[in-house]
Amino acid sequence: MDKDEEKQKQELCEAVAEGMYAVDNTAQKMGITIEEVRPGFARGTMTVRDDMLNSHGTCHGGMMFTFADTVFAYACNSENKGTVALSCTIDYAKPAKAGDNLIAIGQRNIRNFKTGVYDITVTNQEGETVCLFRGGSYQTKMESVPGLNERFGIPPD
Repeated sequence: MDKDEEKQKQELCEAVAEGMYAVDNTAQKMGITIEEVRPGFARGTMTVRDDMLNSHGTCHGGMMFTFADTVFAYACNSENKGTVALSCTIDYAKPAKAGDNLIAIGQRNIRNFKTGVYDITVTNQEGETVCLFRGGSYQTKMESVPGLNERFGIPPD
């Protein structure tokens, strides 16, 4: 792949993330930001707020799942191939507390014709692993952000 193709792929990834985020009410309301995207990769952040705590005073597991799942979505949709979750699992390693700044890094491990497997590692501001998430994906016939492929000169499948 030459530099121009590489640049266009990166620009597409960024346009996809921008287009998805514009209508991603959950990410916006939870304060999730997507800081970096590349083909098959996304990095996001979220600060744990008081309204995200459970009765133990730690971040509710569902909130951490949603955070990891959001980064998973941006990683597997990064190339504007409409992709949805087939299955997801999460293992919690360490509690997160109010004020913790969480970082999620999602990476594609496998992408076949229509399916893929992505791993998302969530750490806190100290670099300690908070949870590990694995998502299985399924590619649909849709674009992640309708109209982007045409704008980027990508032929229909």
